[in-house]
Amino acid sequence: MSAAQPGQAARQPARQLALPLPFAASHDPADLLEDESNQAALAWLRRPQDWPGGRLALFGPAATGKTHMLRGLAAARGWPVLEGPRLRGLAALRGMPEVPPGPGLAVDDADCAAEEEALLHLLNLCAEGGQAVLLAGREAPARWPVALPDLRSRLRAMTAVAVLPPSDSLLAALLQKHFTDRQLRVDPGVQAWLLPRLPREAAAVAEAAARLDRAALATGGRLTRSLARAALADLPGFGATDDDSTPEQDGGSTSTPRLL
Repeated sequence: MSAAQPGQAARQPARQLALPLPFAASHDPADLLEDESNQAALAWLRRPQDWPGGRLALFGPAATGKTHMLRGLAAARGWPVLEGPRLRGLAALRGMPEVPPGPGLAVDDADCAAEEEALLHLLNLCAEGGQAVLLAGREAPARWPVALPDLRSRLRAMTAVAVLPPSDSLLAALLQKHFTDRQLRVDPGVQAWLLPRLPREAAAVAEAAARLDRAALATGGRLTRSLARAALADLPGFGATDDDSTPEQDGGSTSTPRLL
């Protein structure tokens, strides 16, 4: 490399910026860990032929695996998946462009259907065509605040199975899955440090993984306890334990890094 000429500033190497990559969660059934929190739901999903009236609803808190199970079943059986918030247009549903013929279909976030009339008509169309229907929502369908009497009666008659809050083993698996989905490598020691400090909710685990991913991207370094502590400091429910005063064992600095 030639030296810079007098009066000419030396060129600095271009800095490579870390660009956020699109994040796509995996819904592969092989990634789903079965335990007491989802055992009943998985048992029902294995036998759609036994669903009373050909209908089943999954319900439970956010990020407990309902979407994972719904999309896994749909993919395995070739069922289309509709999104509740996009379910609108009674006239469009009458033409059935979104309700292809087949053995069944699934509606995720069905409790957030954009139009009650569209959901009612969808259930009627599936009943006429002998199609099974799988719904997923936060509450059991009987508790959805719907105004249409016909839709309310159909939802109340639907078999619903709860997806319960995750166990310790499932929380650990969920955290690992979120890291894997985001291609974020985290030392097992850091994961073990994180788990007892996170709220015992799957949604909080998902949010923590997202924050840690952003923090690692912003700093361009490995994910240490110090970085995790800084990134999650204002996460509701994130707490300290007695060993927080001990030095790091993962090779990271004990000083709290500044996040961008």
